[in-house]
Amino acid sequence: MENPLNDLPGYALRRAAVSMMADLNARLELTGIRYSEVAVVLLIGANPGIAASVVGRELDIQRANLTRLLGRLEEEGLLSRELLDGKSHAVALTPAGQKLHERIVAAVDEFERAMIERVPPEHREHLLPALQSLWR
Repeated sequence: MENPLNDLPGYALRRAAVSMMADLNARLELTGIRYSEVAVVLLIGANPGIAASVVGRELDIQRANLTRLLGRLEEEGLLSRELLDGKSHAVALTPAGQKLHERIVAAVDEFERAMIERVPPEHREHLLPALQSLWR
């Protein structure tokens, strides 16, 4: 059967993204938190004391959604907030959040390694710059 979609880069990108996200989500399932929370934990883990507003801007999360997300992580004892000024908060991982961060980093590292191995060697160094050019 001829499938004209297979010749469309946008279709290929969507199929690749769906496939890779399913794999990543399966690996992250063991951490017990959602992918959106994983991104926040990774960013805060790399930048302890980061302003919550900076987290939202960097991850393109709207303020109301970020407030709920940070609230869930705080309720679970994974992060703490500290008032920076009149209305801004700094966020940092608690010891439990740091342990979760380590598990997430291990799962993401394994996923990234496995994903890159699926790409032909001659294309690996170009993959990330090519993908970043589509959204940066």
